[in-house]
Amino acid sequence: MIKPSPRSLALLVLMLLAFGLASFLRPTHKMSAESPAFDLQAIIPASFNGWKEELQPSILVVDTTQKEILDKIYDQSLSRTYVNSDGYHIMLAIAYGGDQQRDLQIHRPEVCYLAQGFSVSGIEKVRLRLNGSEIPAMRLATRLGVRMEPVTYWVRIGDKIVRGNIEQGLARTAYGLRGRVADGLLFRVSSIDQNQSVAFAYQEKFVNALLEAIALSGRKILLGEQKLDSLKGHDRSDTQLSTG
Repeated sequence: MIKPSPRSLALLVLMLLAFGLASFLRPTHKMSAESPAFDLQAIIPASFNGWKEELQPSILVVDTTQKEILDKIYDQSLSRTYVNSDGYHIMLAIAYGGDQQRDLQIHRPEVCYLAQGFSVSGIEKVRLRLNGSEIPAMRLATRLGVRMEPVTYWVRIGDKIVRGNIEQGLARTAYGLRGRVADGLLFRVSSIDQNQSVAFAYQEKFVNALLEAIALSGRKILLGEQKLDSLKGHDRSDTQLSTG
């Protein structure tokens, strides 16, 4: 019988230790289990503060990602087109996943748009103004032929709003080291507009109007606990959901 060398034994021991450590550190407690069940379709009103859902939209909303991936990583998704009294259209897409471990993490829009043939440029970190507070967000410009579609979005991981791949990974890891599997949500608005400044201004107004219209529990799902503390005056109860 061939006797294993000390080097081989040492490598085997290291591999077993690494496997054991990885198993020990793998988070098991899902943050999604700490909160009541919710339905995005019920949380987001069909009409609010001058905006109304267009039931037969003429504009195709870009999927948050391909359907097979969507079904794997997201527990819920919502896609709607809204129009205001000016005739301006805003496309809203929200996707929620209760498990944000690396292979199931939320896909950012710059990745999704590229995967569907768009060119992506002008990616920048911004802060959306909201009732004396701010929401960290991302903006980018996308184009497919003559279709120019400026996009504003944010990603929530657990109770943190993150911007970019590094922040997303750090947040996921920080929760994991505490034995917790973070949930996550992508909130995205976009519009077909050749003028980016006009598009981003309308998108910010839309976000403000929507957050003003929904209940506190709904804002918690969209923003996480941490951002709620700074949104002074936003104390609409669950029974005060706006519908017009």
